[in-house]
Amino acid sequence: MILVEQVKEVNSEIIQAIQYLFPQLTQFSPMPDEEALQKMVHSQTTSLWIARSEGGEIIAMLSLAIYRTTTGIHAWIEDVVVDQKARRQGVAGQLTQAALEFAQQNGAKAISLTSRPEREAANQLYQKLGFELVKTNLYRKNLL
Repeated sequence: MILVEQVKEVNSEIIQAIQYLFPQLTQFSPMPDEEALQKMVHSQTTSLWIARSEGGEIIAMLSLAIYRTTTGIHAWIEDVVVDQKARRQGVAGQLTQAALEFAQQNGAKAISLTSRPEREAANQLYQKLGFELVKTNLYRKNLL
């Protein structure tokens, strides 16, 4: 059984888990330090979610942003990573479903995410959860 929870406090267990999971997510962004995690966890617009194995080990994480614009309340999922030893066990689905429910409870009219095409299993999962591929251009300008 997997337990999914929103992180309410940053402690050494959370920091160690993120330090372990983060390199499995990206090599292109700096690892968040404790201050960055504290800001995220205590933000009114972002939240950090984790999944625990039956034994209580943190095996996955997800970031969720819920924000208001002139067109309404929107949500965005980022930074989904499941430990390579726990993949293909439904963890990402449970984690994503918890984020969907939280966003809906907080008034979001839609929730978005991106996934690289080569991540076939992830793309199939998101479609299974009801996400639809949107034909759009995503533009990004790096500021740092």
